[in-house]
Amino acid sequence: MIWLAALLVLQPPPTAASLRRSSFTWNQAEKEFGFAHWDEVFPSRPIARGERIRDLPAGPPIAGLARGTPGGDSLEAFITDQYVAGLLVLQGGNVRVERYALGYGSSGRWVSQSVAKSMTSTLVGAAIKDGFIASLDDPVTKYLPGLRGSGYDGVSIRQLLTMTSGVRWNEDYTDPNSDIARFYREPVDSGFDATVSYMRKLPREAPPGTKWAYKTGETHLIGALVRAATGQPLGQYLSAKIWAPYGMEQAASWMIDRSGQELAGCCLQASLRDFARFGQLVLERGVIGGRSIVPDGWFEAATAKQSATTYPDRGYGYQWWTGANGTVNAIGIHGQLVHLDPARRLVVAINSAWPEATNPVRSAARLRMLATIEAALDQER
Repeated sequence: MIWLAALLVLQPPPTAASLRRSSFTWNQAEKEFGFAHWDEVFPSRPIARGERIRDLPAGPPIAGLARGTPGGDSLEAFITDQYVAGLLVLQGGNVRVERYALGYGSSGRWVSQSVAKSMTSTLVGAAIKDGFIASLDDPVTKYLPGLRGSGYDGVSIRQLLTMTSGVRWNEDYTDPNSDIARFYREPVDSGFDATVSYMRKLPREAPPGTKWAYKTGETHLIGALVRAATGQPLGQYLSAKIWAPYGMEQAASWMIDRSGQELAGCCLQASLRDFARFGQLVLERGVIGGRSIVPDGWFEAATAKQSATTYPDRGYGYQWWTGANGTVNAIGIHGQLVHLDPARRLVVAINSAWPEATNPVRSAARLRMLATIEAALDQER
């Protein structure tokens, strides 16, 4: 074992150039570096911020989260054991906890993974409010004619948002032959963008609206649909509707595919504080400058259970995970989270570098930490 330890010590530190391959193959050191430098590793489109920054006032620290807290996981242990790079708690718009680790800090940016799905969903609402999309019940092929004659015939935008299209997809991150792996390496057909090129070849396995299955490729399709409807790159539309007017602190970036289009289901690079600001915007029902960027009732529907899932404790809305206790989550692999608890006016944003893409033991530890935070807040009442 001595020679193995010596070999690990001699390995050069990761660089952006050394990581230009599938992130599913990265070791732990590469994850911790790569997640913080994603837009240096992969081609990305910038998302401009505005001139005004929305303040996040400091509130009093939450009592009862120090090391050794009885009745729950301590904050220090959680950060260490769960490879947390950043954790921020907003309550009533005030910062109650802000912690960083793994060399990350408030000036850094971390990759969202699938937290981006909930942002993409919000842009659908904005496109309806702006008149670019007529209805969630419109067929997908109205906006993406390249899907005509495929398994997406007869599938509505609503069914894409709720992941109930009935089109077959394999999201196994450990299988190199799964759709989530092949999507990024299959040749792109001439005349199609990379997303439509792959997704139009997938077979249907169930009638639209009858079966839920988690499919990152379909969120990529939602992004392609919003681009087609608005005539704008997704990052540009995100900047115009949210990033600049709401007052995000840092410019962000969004990974682009081989066609130069944003990968709407993942890979937006932003600061921990701006992930928390996005959660706060949702709690505020999308109101910016006295006017909502989405139709009336959008977030009530988007964050409500629209579909049952394969998880007994989770439902699915419009690209949001819903809980039985009224909470809602944007979740990304390797431990990314934006947690919303409207009853407590609470937002918890977490950036992590879990060694595994998904892990039920780590998910359970995260739920315990959220419960510990909620219990500590309840004791303040």
